[in-house]
Amino acid sequence: MPRVTIIETGIVSPRPRERHGSFPQMFQRMISAADASIDFDVISVVAAEPLPNPRTLEAILITGSPAGVYDGLDWIEPLEDFVREAHASRIAMVGICFGHQLMAQALGGVVRKSDKGWGIGRHVYDITPGNGVIEGARIALACSHQDQVVEPPRGARTFMSSDFTPHAGLLYANGAALSVQPHPEFSVDFAHVCCELREGKAPDKVVAAAKASLRLPLENARLGAAITRFLSRSSHSSPSP
Repeated sequence: MPRVTIIETGIVSPRPRERHGSFPQMFQRMISAADASIDFDVISVVAAEPLPNPRTLEAILITGSPAGVYDGLDWIEPLEDFVREAHASRIAMVGICFGHQLMAQALGGVVRKSDKGWGIGRHVYDITPGNGVIEGARIALACSHQDQVVEPPRGARTFMSSDFTPHAGLLYANGAALSVQPHPEFSVDFAHVCCELREGKAPDKVVAAAKASLRLPLENARLGAAITRFLSRSSHSSPSP
């Protein structure tokens, strides 16, 4: 089984972190639920930890973040270089939310703040048939974002979409990289926390509808298992450094 290196690009604020954990811990729980044999390393670029040579890694997962990919933070450009090198070397790589946007931007796509506003709460996404990653016609997941991939990189295929987020899931041309906008690592309780954080920022009716949407079930395990399979399968086909 591969060793997954989680790149932490955002910090959960102290009080929610005490109850729900850090973003890397959320992903560790998600992946371990699908395959308990996988080991993890965590690199926190927001804590100024240096990025490793991606060619020495078996599998990579890039977390979400409050930051925008266009913010010009000092760790974003090095992370884009890291993504391009990992992609060129066909290292198994997955990005979630900010990670989705960062991967798309680094590989030639376009990310913008959407004029549709905040996407929060439970959203339902259409799944493209025969994508090779996840089966079924639709999937319900939590999301929390304003930014979106508005133009995928050349050769990337959209495999998850909705009216609100047309490019919610991308499979990249090298066959070893995948990214999604929603959060399969979020529990219902943490998705509620994210809704509360948008109070006063998103319209009241949007926040209220998002909270109400979370009364319906999320399908985290389906996408979490698909991501785990993808990282395991793709890492086996990646060339040795």
